[in-house]
Parts: sequence; C-alpha cells; structure tokens
Amino acid sequence: MARIVGAIGSSHAPSIAFAYDAGHGERPEWRGLFDSYAPVRDWLARVQADTLVFVYNDHLNNFRFDNYPSFAIGTGEVHPVFGEGKVPRPLPAVPGHSALAWQLARSLVADEFDPSLCLEMALDHGVMSVLPLLAPPPWGIRVVPIAVNVVLEPMPTPRRCWKLGCSIAKAVASAADDARVAVVATGGLSHQLHGSSFGQTNPAWDQRFLDLLEQDPQALADITHDELIERGGAESVEMMVWLTMRASLGTDQPLRRVQRYYDAPKLTGYGLLALEPAN
Repeated sequence: MARIVGAIGSSHAPSIAFAYDAGHGERPEWRGLFDSYAPVRDWLARVQADTLVFVYNDHLNNFRFDNYPSFAIGTGEVHPVFGEGKVPRPLPAVPGHSALAWQLARSLVADEFDPSLCLEMALDHGVMSVLPLLAPPPWGIRVVPIAVNVVLEPMPTPRRCWKLGCSIAKAVASAADDARVAVVATGGLSHQLHGSSFGQTNPAWDQRFLDLLEQDPQALADITHDELIERGGAESVEMMVWLTMRASLGTDQPLRRVQRYYDAPKLTGYGLLALEPAN
C-alpha cells in the first residue's frame, strides 16, 4: 500500500529557477530562501520519500486559453522540462510514476472529479523552480504532476482544491504500489504582476495564511477568489492550491512542522511549509 509521508507547500517563481540555473544560491538576496529547503531535503531523504504528487498551475505552456482544463494529470513515465527562456534549462527530464498516476486518475473520477489525462506533460516553473531545491538532479525521486486551473474563469474554488487533496489521500491509500509519497503544492503567495497594483505584496496576510494552514485549514477552504485577490493581489489566487497539500494530511491527526520560511523581498511573497504526521 502506498503511503503519504508528509506534505509541502512552496511558492514558485521564474526568478527562483533563474537563480538556481545561474548558481546564485549563495548570493545574499537568495541564500535565505535556498537554505530554507535544506531541512526539507534532509527530511525527504529521512522518510524515504520516493514520489512527489506535485499540484501546481501550468503557465500557458501545456494549455492555452482555447483548451484549459480545470484539472489535468500527467500519466507518463517521463516528463520533459520547459525551457521558458531563450535557451533550454540545463536539467534532465523528470521521471514519472505512471502506475500511481493512473490510480489517481481512476480514483479521482470515482470521486466525481473529471481530470484531463495527459500522456505527455512537460513541466514549467510551477514544478521546476521548486523541484531542484527539494530533490536536486540527477533525480532520485518520481513526480506525478497535477495541474490546477488558476488562470481562466471559471476556476475551481478553494473548497474544491481542499476536496482534491482529500481525494488524493484516498487514492494513494488505495494504491497497490508501495510508494512513499509527499504531496507538494506550489503557487505564489501575495503578488500582483499587472496593472496599477503591480508589485503588491501583503506579508501580514501571507503569514496569517501559513498560520491558518497549520492550525485551522478549514477556515481557508471557505475563502473566495475575490477575498484572496483583495488581500494578496490578482495572482495570489494561486494560494488556494496549497489547500490541496494540507487536505491530503487530513484534520484528525496531529502534525509536526518540518520547516517554515517566509520572506517578501520584491515582487512576491516567498513561502515554504512542510508538515508530517506526528505519529
């Protein structure tokens, strides 16, 4: 039986990927963020996690406005890496876990989700700005990507993202595979990248969000898109994806915090939260 060993929420950003590729992790402006992932890397190794169910949003790379699913699962045995720049990123393709992906797909459909099934899914910075910090190449861990629409109306609600996490937990528990799974959700915290509020962040709200995610996540599940946008900027609607990772751990067991980090240096709040069952 597969098992969820913990869950991770992380901001994603193209700037993180650029800093990683350019070897800027030791620079003062990046050292705090990059160093914050070290305890999570150590923890993933300690709990012998071998698979990451990676919930994120695609940035108009796999999907365009004329074909943008609410949810999509990458079922391939390997996932290419999007370049998202003038030259391809110097990273190898990422191994998938096709058997677990199909189990997730079947279970989610039984729970009345209707995910698109992608035999080929390339990974953009929604995954690839974070994955090298969690499990650097050469990859020793498999990824099952699940893309969530936070771009095109109508979007899934925060409550729907919560239910997705519950369904992922049930699907993993029903899998015959013996995978040791960490559920990862990525998305920006407060940020707005256009209009008169360009560059807006709200560190106080970001910190409150992280508090509630640990202590009272059901309160966040009842929040609306408009509330997220009013508090954190238009693009901060991505925060609802974090509810998926939190829901995968349930609310009926004590949790231990593995790591928490936050900073808001420029255009976005950078956050990291890793949790595991306390027992």
